[in-house]
Amino acid sequence: MASEFKKKMFWRAVVAEFLAMSLFIFISIGSALGFNFPVVGNKTSTRSQDNVKVSLAFGLSIATMAQSVGHISGAHLNPAVTLGLLLSCQISILKAIMYIIAQCLGAVVATAILSGVTSSLPNNLLGLNSLSEGINAGQGLGIEIIATFQLVLCVLATTDRRRNDVSGSAPLAIGLSVALGHLLAIDYTGCGINPARSFGSALIANNFENHWIFWVGPIIGGASAALIYDFILAPRSSDLTDRVKVWTSGQVEEYDLEGDDMNSRVEMKPK
Repeated sequence: MASEFKKKMFWRAVVAEFLAMSLFIFISIGSALGFNFPVVGNKTSTRSQDNVKVSLAFGLSIATMAQSVGHISGAHLNPAVTLGLLLSCQISILKAIMYIIAQCLGAVVATAILSGVTSSLPNNLLGLNSLSEGINAGQGLGIEIIATFQLVLCVLATTDRRRNDVSGSAPLAIGLSVALGHLLAIDYTGCGINPARSFGSALIANNFENHWIFWVGPIIGGASAALIYDFILAPRSSDLTDRVKVWTSGQVEEYDLEGDDMNSRVEMKPK
């Protein structure tokens, strides 16, 4: 871990996560708050929230940031995604911790800036995630688990370098998965699926009611997706020693896809 800590690329990746997370939060939550400022002159805006607009803003901003910094940090931009990639042995424990810290700091900074931009709004909760009327904690938790599960599963499958059948844009596919999760969950929980995003709003708005749901749900969903993908859907031929080596040093060895087709190989090298 000490050797990884000293590398410039390691710190570039952490800074990239912070910067991309800040932009993502500002754009996406800013889009959600924008309906409070209708443009009267052209009469194209109304005072009703548009779930499709918000979902696309979240999805397209993720896709844009993934295209922008994916080659530097991998563009996790979500502690649940970072956890999934950690369990999938694609990053070290140290990098995972630093990424999550950077993501949370980025979310807090962006939400604080948005608080200043939207200071004229009364009772401004800054995109705070909360349970809708009629939804209890267990139901909200289930929604968060399922929405995060499909996102992390998409990330793992789309970025799996053992595959040679993937066509199109991986960032766009992941962005559409984020949008899909929002289309599902906005009406139930406001759609967390990203603990850092939920934490930024909760901290700046000073409201942590049911906040645990937006950590526990994505963590369970992300971990479940990683374990199911790595051990059931597309098992890797790595043993415990290989996995511990990745977690401690960040060095990623060559993994083989279990099965009859021994030509399906990938060499995953550390950045």
